[in-house]
Amino acid sequence: MKTKAFLELADLKTIAQAAEAEALKNNWAVSIAIVDDGGHLLWLQRLDGAPAISAHIAPAKAHTAALGRRESKVYEDVINAGRYSFLSAPDLKGMLEGGVPIVKDGQVIGAIGVSGVKSSEDVQIGKAGIAALGL
Repeated sequence: MKTKAFLELADLKTIAQAAEAEALKNNWAVSIAIVDDGGHLLWLQRLDGAPAISAHIAPAKAHTAALGRRESKVYEDVINAGRYSFLSAPDLKGMLEGGVPIVKDGQVIGAIGVSGVKSSEDVQIGKAGIAALGL
């Protein structure tokens, strides 16, 4: 049997603080969501001025990245390339760029999803959060 790391509250705070700092540094109003490896919401924050819908989109992006074990952009690219049937994939709702898996020792232990600015900027914020863990 293997041993697997998991996100603790201190990790969530570290990720969220770094992601928020990246967003504020760039004057970006976003929502930030962090989920565990099963896509269950562990953290959600909506910065001042972030669109209300972003509080729904960010968790969906994180959920998709965690369950798919890859960045949510992969699914957006597949759909944009013409494989529209992928829209019927079960339990994947956030098939938009902005969800990034959190990987430790080759295992996905969760994901972060960000929504509110350009998708590439959402990813930048998410990756800044993950980087704060030193992974």
